[in-house]
Amino acid sequence: MIFDKDGTTTIVFQEKTTLSGFLENLNKAYPKIKHDNIVINLFSFDKLKVNDVLEFLELSNTHKAGGQSFVLVTDKLSYDEVPDEISVVPTLQEAKDLIEMEEIERDLGI
Repeated sequence: MIFDKDGTTTIVFQEKTTLSGFLENLNKAYPKIKHDNIVINLFSFDKLKVNDVLEFLELSNTHKAGGQSFVLVTDKLSYDEVPDEISVVPTLQEAKDLIEMEEIERDLGI
């Protein structure tokens, strides 16, 4: 598992693993990054379905309840299919932009 920390944001990715293995490793590493905004880079997975993304929902909800952003990055899904409660964007730049907007909303108490 690779962590790329940039300020208060940590980008997480892992090459050559299954989605379940990635999620297991992420759950083990979560205590180290739980105070950061988290971007999960899923570009190493060739095929993703909505159910695969929903595997991250519990962790996403827990993280967001702690006042931080949690964003998945993949261009393999139709975003209309993904529930609104989980943030999915097609590029890393959009993930960073979304986190910036969410930080402004939190600062303003929105």
